[in-house]
This record gives sequence, C-alpha cells and structure tokens, in this order.
Amino acid sequence: MQNYQTDQGDTRGRRNHNSDENRPPFCKDSGVGRYMNREDFYLSGEDVREPIRYRACGLDGIYLHNGYRVEEHDGEEHIAVTDVDGLHNAIGRHLVIHRKGLSPKEVRFLRNTMNLTQAEMAERLGNNAQSVARWEKGETEMPGTAEKLLRAVFLASLMSDSELVQLRDFLVSRLNELDQIDESADTPAEFQFCEHWSEREKIAA
Repeated sequence: MQNYQTDQGDTRGRRNHNSDENRPPFCKDSGVGRYMNREDFYLSGEDVREPIRYRACGLDGIYLHNGYRVEEHDGEEHIAVTDVDGLHNAIGRHLVIHRKGLSPKEVRFLRNTMNLTQAEMAERLGNNAQSVARWEKGETEMPGTAEKLLRAVFLASLMSDSELVQLRDFLVSRLNELDQIDESADTPAEFQFCEHWSEREKIAA
C-alpha cells in the first residue's frame, strides 16, 4: 500500500537547462560560505533522466534524476515533482543523519518540512523565536546542543510510536560518528522512490 499520492501537491520551479557535464560538482551555500557536494535523488521504477536542479526546496546542490515532469505554462517550462512531501522528508532525513553541521538554509528547510513556525520550533528546542530567526538568517551560529536536538525532533516527526523507542540509541551512536567525520569527505547522496522516498544504498566497488 502506497504511503503517498502521486502527482498531488506538486512543486513547480523553472527548469535548469545546463547539462550535467557543465554543472560543477560543488555548490556554494551562501548561508555559511562553505561548499556542498551535490545530493542526487532517484525515483524507483522510472528511467533515469537528465538530472535537474531542484530549487524549490530552498537548498543548494539538490538534483533529481527522475520523479519529475516538465510542464509548460505561459510559454515557459516548469518542473512538477512527484510526492513533494515524501521527497522533502527524504532530504531532511539525509541532512540530520549525514550533515556534520547544519547551514542556516538547512535549519529553515527542516522547520518548514515539519510545518512548524519559528516559535513552535523554539519551544521544542528550549529557545525563543528570535534565536531561531537569527539561526536561519545566519546572524548567529546555532548552538551544538540545539542542533543535535533539532536532528532528534526531525527524526521523531517521521517515526511511528514503535520506531521512537529505537531513536535514542541510534542518535547517541550516530552523533558520535558524526563528530569524527571530515566535512570535506561528504559524497553525493542518492535517493529512490518505491512506495516512499528512501536513500539508495551505496554499492561497494
């Protein structure tokens, strides 16, 4: 049984006509001034197509290899994405599990994906709305304890009650691993759709 409805709640953005060969592998994150590797997403059951940059999520370096269609409105081409909520959940899951440090854009993306106001997220993190606003604008750095709690809050928002009981041990072990990660060693992430969006497992060479 599918968890999401296909072609409902589509997000539209202008198509990127640059070829993948001419596209740089790194994208500047203007929020923190660091460079990010591309994140590539796949929809299982569809042929891989020309990758397009997914700008509508507000993040840099997100590309879709399928799971989208091109539509024309008023003489301009636009992109319609299948199951936007599921895709955003998959992107958010990748961020909280694999990003050592969250950028202002990523903090804002996670909050929006959870459908929280700045005040609501602040309450969950034990802060205030003004602090959240400053984190999202890049005016102040998000404290490490608040960032780790945000990761837990996001993962919890995706889980059922039975899955929540496994969250604590996973977070403790994974956060310890993230502390040892070299940020420059990030590799592109691949996603596929099979009833729901999930990260594609890497195959060892």
